[in-house]
Formats: sequence, structure tokens, C-alpha cells
Amino acid sequence: MKTIRVVAAVIKGKNKNGEPIIFATQRGYGDFKGGWEFPGGKIEEGETPQEALKREIMEELNTEIKVGELIDTIEYDYPTFHLSMDCLWAEVVSGDLVLKEHEAAKWLTKEELDSVEWLPADITLIEGLKRGM
Repeated sequence: MKTIRVVAAVIKGKNKNGEPIIFATQRGYGDFKGGWEFPGGKIEEGETPQEALKREIMEELNTEIKVGELIDTIEYDYPTFHLSMDCLWAEVVSGDLVLKEHEAAKWLTKEELDSVEWLPADITLIEGLKRGM
């Protein structure tokens, strides 16, 4: 089975009430169109996960991010490939999170994390995020 190495940004912020929030995007294309995920993408040859994440977020959301520490590496078997996904904390440095490839996006509080239909690999991160928020 083919392994695909990707990186995902768990972009954090605060809402107007000062509560921690996390940015989620709804996939706009492919087999998993409509599912919710953390934005990111494939790691190119010669890139570090951090470099890949900065490039992907600029390409997908026209936003510069500061990449933080690794939260977890998710290993997940989809029917046709194995996904190895490095999930890293991130914060917006500049830009407005413009959706170029996604159908929708939401900022979610800890209580709202279960309100969207996460893709199978991404959902494995949710319980840990709730504890960390």
C-alpha cells in the first residue's frame, strides 16, 4: 500500500470572548469532498514538515503562519493508501485565511469540535485537542 506523507496545521486563535478556538476547513475536491479537515497538504521532496506547512497554507489560504510544535503524527489506513500526517500547532502571522480550495471554514471552540463531520484521519486528533485547549 502506498504511503502519503502530509502535514496539517491546527491553527489556533481566540474568539471575542477570549476562548481558545481552532480553524477547520471543509474539503472542496476529491474523494473526501465535503469532509472537514485541518488545512495542509503533501510534503514535497526536500522540504521539512514545517516548510511544507507554511507553503501549503500560503497556497490554500493566502495566509502566512508561524508553525509551532508537533502535536502528533497520525497514521491512518484509508482503503487505497496509508496516510502519515504530522499535525502541528500554528498561528496566523498575516493574511485573512482566504479559501482558495475549500468549500467552507469555521473557527471552533472546544465544545464545537464535534459539530462538524471530520475526515477519518483528522477525527483521531480531536479528543487530544479538547484536552489541550
